[in-house]
Amino acid sequence: MKKSFEGDLGFVFYPMKNGDLEIRHGGKFATKFSGSKAMRISEQIERGSFSEQQQLMARLTGNYKHGNERLAKNHSRNKR
Repeated sequence: MKKSFEGDLGFVFYPMKNGDLEIRHGGKFATKFSGSKAMRISEQIERGSFSEQQQLMARLTGNYKHGNERLAKNHSRNKR
């Protein structure tokens, strides 16, 4: 059984030998950065706490909640 940590959103980052940075979500490929952008993002990720790392990777991949899910669920066009 997988251990769950406070703030764990399921993201993992892998710095590659060639300098690229790969981010996976739930074991599946999410995105890849290369060059100076990869170095900059890698530094930001490594500076943060575990929870901050997860939030940053969620924002970078676009895979995060926007805060309006509950409102959208209750909107009249979505009620059937």
